[in-house]
Amino acid sequence: MTTATAPHRTPPVALTPIFVRLKLSLLANGLKGSSKRKAVYFSTLAFALVVGFFVTLGMAMLHGHARAGTVVVLLAAILALGWAFMPLFFPTGDETLDPSRLVMLPLQPRPLVRALLSSSLVGIGPLFTLCLAVGSVIAVARGAAGTVAAVLAVPLLLLVCVALARAVATANVRLLTSRKGRDLALLSGLLIAVGAQVANFASQRLFEAGGMARLEPVEEVVRWLPPATAVGMVDSASEGAYARAAAQLLLTLVALALLLWFWERSLTKLMVTPDGSTISAAAPAKDRGEHGLWSLLPAGRTGATMQRTLRYAVRDPKTKASWVTALAIGMIVPVFNALQGTGSVYFACFGAGMLGVQMYNQFGQDTSAFWMVAQTISTPRDAYEELRARAAALALVTVPYTVLVTVVTAALLGDWRAFPAGLGLSLALLGSMLCTGALSSARFAYSIPTDGAFKNVAPGQGGLAWMSIFGGMLASAAICAPVIALTIWFNVADYQSVSWLLVPLGVGWGTLAAWAGLRLSAPAVSGKLPEILQAVSKG
Repeated sequence: MTTATAPHRTPPVALTPIFVRLKLSLLANGLKGSSKRKAVYFSTLAFALVVGFFVTLGMAMLHGHARAGTVVVLLAAILALGWAFMPLFFPTGDETLDPSRLVMLPLQPRPLVRALLSSSLVGIGPLFTLCLAVGSVIAVARGAAGTVAAVLAVPLLLLVCVALARAVATANVRLLTSRKGRDLALLSGLLIAVGAQVANFASQRLFEAGGMARLEPVEEVVRWLPPATAVGMVDSASEGAYARAAAQLLLTLVALALLLWFWERSLTKLMVTPDGSTISAAAPAKDRGEHGLWSLLPAGRTGATMQRTLRYAVRDPKTKASWVTALAIGMIVPVFNALQGTGSVYFACFGAGMLGVQMYNQFGQDTSAFWMVAQTISTPRDAYEELRARAAALALVTVPYTVLVTVVTAALLGDWRAFPAGLGLSLALLGSMLCTGALSSARFAYSIPTDGAFKNVAPGQGGLAWMSIFGGMLASAAICAPVIALTIWFNVADYQSVSWLLVPLGVGWGTLAAWAGLRLSAPAVSGKLPEILQAVSKG
């Protein structure tokens, strides 16, 4: 007689040590065989340690200062924002732990979240964040209660930041591994430049008399927003406000639990949802008929060309980066100068000029595909319609944008008397740049290479590009000179009561200049199609 034996069950394998060892192995193996990669990694590590040490030391020296709580609470909020958005603009930072690579493994979401969270604590970023967290709590911790709160706050701040980054990255992993994710990476430099301007402006305000006092209302709100609540808890406990410290601790724990829940939910959805390639392969073909806003465009060649130009601005990475840079800088320069008290309504011309430059080298944006456009051009009339449609697509965005920049600048300065002159001059300048842009596109076309994010001119054509852009800008100023002279005369003679005449005058002059430029460049385009195609195909 045989007795039945219970089936042997294999104990569950702990994923956390495996993923931590995996992360360490990936870091070690990534440094093998490349001295350049080793140099970059260890120099980055050394830089992070040095900066982290001095930042920690500086914040520790704030201990006992009346404004220490304001500084560290706002720093914790900025740190969390960095952790939340950096994965969207630098998606290749930890690509090896992309959770979509684990879809074929029999893993449960909750243990996987714990393992990924633990492995995410290994790296330069978490080490630097740990230094900032330690410095922050040292700055505000006082007494036994503050010390106990500080011991809790450091790991909580670090965990919330890492969980926030992972939850955002997991929720957007399809985006980060697609063409749109690469587009975001192209725009990261612009955001860093904008952030630097914001930081510069904020630092100037802070070093003014009473600058820190202006941040206190903001700090009172931010200290109740996780993960800044972790640092606020230390400050509250040090002051003896134990009920407030307990509430801030509870908010921090709830935020961490919600982030982990959202991360687990996104991870589950990612593991069981088919990606876009299988969906598009199985889905029936969609109706390609035009609808929505595209149906508002004119019919025929004009509407088709306008739509193609606008789609380039949305889909082509380099064209998109150029447009977004122009839109952002065109707004930043007049607005920041106005906020600093050194601006003028006429700075709105900078925004019109930045977008007017997009008219230059229109055919270079097509690259070698320009041959398809060339097939549709047989007469100067065809070339005129092509250029007119491209200019109309640009004006569709630029004209409302120019009005918006001028309105915002005038509102910040409170100088509504100069608003008509500034708007009229900006629109006249825009029309002049459409004129010179069309002429430059016809006579000075150059190639824009498709490879390389920061390579915008083919070798040997750099001089041609500089001549096209800067020569065109100088010519635009000369074309716009009558409107500039009239604006100066109105200001000198104090004819502010009739300055509104500059608006229709600027619109009319800009329209006339753009029409003349399109007319003059059309014969050159139709007669030089092979030369233009050769010039734009070098990249």
